[in-house]
Amino acid sequence: MRRITIAAMGAVLALGLAACSGSGAGSTDDSSGAAPKDPSDLTVGVAMPTQTSERWIADGNAVKAGLEEAGYTVDLQYAGDDIPTQQEQIDQMITKGADLLILASIDGTALATQLQAAADANIPVIAYDRLIRDSDNVDFYVTFDNYKVGVQQATSLLTGLGILNADGSEGDAAGPFNIELFAGSLDDNNAHFFFKGAMDTLQEYIDDGTLVVKSGQTDIEQAATLRWLQETAQKRMENLLTSTYSDGSLVQGVLSPYDGLSRGIITALQNAGYGPAISGGMPIVTGQDAEIASVKLINDDVQYSTIFKDTRKLADQAVVSAQAFLAEEEPEANDTESYDNGVKVVPSFLLDSDVVVKDGIQSLLIDSGYWTEEQVASGQA
Repeated sequence: MRRITIAAMGAVLALGLAACSGSGAGSTDDSSGAAPKDPSDLTVGVAMPTQTSERWIADGNAVKAGLEEAGYTVDLQYAGDDIPTQQEQIDQMITKGADLLILASIDGTALATQLQAAADANIPVIAYDRLIRDSDNVDFYVTFDNYKVGVQQATSLLTGLGILNADGSEGDAAGPFNIELFAGSLDDNNAHFFFKGAMDTLQEYIDDGTLVVKSGQTDIEQAATLRWLQETAQKRMENLLTSTYSDGSLVQGVLSPYDGLSRGIITALQNAGYGPAISGGMPIVTGQDAEIASVKLINDDVQYSTIFKDTRKLADQAVVSAQAFLAEEEPEANDTESYDNGVKVVPSFLLDSDVVVKDGIQSLLIDSGYWTEEQVASGQA
């Protein structure tokens, strides 16, 4: 991703952009004659949901590093997956005079008051990877193509079962295969995109009997996992095995939208006697985020796949978009139709993701420098 250097930004600003004043980046005072603010005089508030997922730690660190490299002061806060804590953190960022906010929300419907306060203070808001809903006061959205992520997860499930080949052609396996479906947290807008992309891909195979959701739980409300918690997914998988598979039938595939859920699902399956690896009867289990513990499981033939969303690229795009706002310019959007938050269609920049199976770990994760061979082998960052 391109980055605007501090000097270049200063040159752009000097070409006649109005000076920032007050508590918001967009505030102007044409009569003051003051020079535009240097990036070092600007503060960006970055709100991340939790440090319980290594993915969000990496996101926060990458966004902070990119902004600081561009010369900005950064106020990075993690909320421990607690909505009131995140609300308070954002309130404090606004009170302390943040010039721009980058927000990865815990609950995309719970920040209306904070967004209104930001708008009143003329502070631009960038939603980071999770769309903030039901508010006009969201200026931009940086994320991955989340519908496509769901398609990729479903396609990898079909590939793992042998219904499709790696090139997308029809495979030799005819089924029927028993599968179960998991979704993310309903208060995360992305969970709905993931599940829709997956179900749009799987539905024809469910309709023709190739795939059988033996529990009958095919609605997102039934499959949802509040706060994306691993232990919640493990408990639900245990309940499904007890309620649906106590007749001696076997589950052969599990659609999981996130690696943390995948590990909980795998633990439940192993405790029930599946596995220990795919070659020994572990079902095909998907995932997302290329978390190192799950990458090791993939390398060990336990988890089948994950979706690699390179958070370095996402962080870079967030920085580029932030720089545009702070230079009083419009950030580049490559999607102005998909992300309706209930009040407005939020202009967005979407990035691509990759499916990772065992034979893709080297090329996609190690060669790119995302993880090292030692980290993959140990399962620890």
